[in-house]
Amino acid sequence: MSQPQDTQLPKSQFDFIPLLGLAVLMLLALPLIGSPSSWATLTLAGLAMGLIIFIIASGLTLVFGLMDVLNFGHGVFIALGAFMATTVLGAMSGWTQSPSLISNLLAVGLACAVGMGVAAAVGLVFERVLVRPVYGMHLKQILITMGGMIIGEELIKLIWGAQMIPLPLPEALRGAVLFGDVAVEKFRLLAVLAGLAVFVLLLWLLNRTKLGLLIRAGVQDREMVESLGYRIRRLFVGVFVGGSALAGLGGVMWGLYQQGVTAQIGSQVNTLIFIVIIIGGLGSTLGCFVGALAVGLMANYTGFLAPKLALFSNIGLMVAILLWRPQGLYPVTNR
Repeated sequence: MSQPQDTQLPKSQFDFIPLLGLAVLMLLALPLIGSPSSWATLTLAGLAMGLIIFIIASGLTLVFGLMDVLNFGHGVFIALGAFMATTVLGAMSGWTQSPSLISNLLAVGLACAVGMGVAAAVGLVFERVLVRPVYGMHLKQILITMGGMIIGEELIKLIWGAQMIPLPLPEALRGAVLFGDVAVEKFRLLAVLAGLAVFVLLLWLLNRTKLGLLIRAGVQDREMVESLGYRIRRLFVGVFVGGSALAGLGGVMWGLYQQGVTAQIGSQVNTLIFIVIIIGGLGSTLGCFVGALAVGLMANYTGFLAPKLALFSNIGLMVAILLWRPQGLYPVTNR
């Protein structure tokens, strides 16, 4: 009598190679930098910068990965978050100038909430007016959303002016914390915590909740999900609004990181964002996370070792990764 065969489906194994690539990048930089304390400081600064970039890029990753929408107007929501931070924190100068860490964190938290709310509201209008008529038409999406970003920047100049507005850090978040010979800026520690929180929340939402299951199922087979009584259009609008809110949060963090805000702040970051999502695999949240960390590390290492090459270092990183993995670090299977 023949033995019954095992009919269980093979479990997919997690790909650790991109994470090992991050470790290799960090180890290769150590002998070039020379000083272990300088290397550690640059590494922590690069990881913090990468996590801020991840917060900004995660919204665009969601919109493209789940809705297949190329939104080149993402920078508008970044700029809105940054400018709302200048307004909110400027009105709360008593809290931001206080030596109390709790007061400072409450002020930053309120600025983040307002920035996310305004960006989400504008994102809803943006989706209804500009994006909805061009679903499935990538070339038109690029042209229309770029036009939307240009109009958005001009409206921002009309409201806040064309000059740079300072956005100083709250009193308790200035300076650095010393760990032996390694100095880590306090705000970068906050950026690390915020970035990790967003990453964990997105993974949980998309992989462990009914809402995430419905969204992913709607991407695969929209008609089937709608036949079960769920309105996929509303879910997708919610994804776009959520992505806009994440861009607003990232704008607040990036404005504080730069300590100054201009109307072009979103378009200036757009290049980094698209490098990150291309490296990550066009729509992959984990790929976006790893790609953002790689971009942050490369920018800090190159800025220290060869400042003149810093502007081109991330483009070189993208080319190298695409030569190794043409579809990105963690390509989305349905692309």
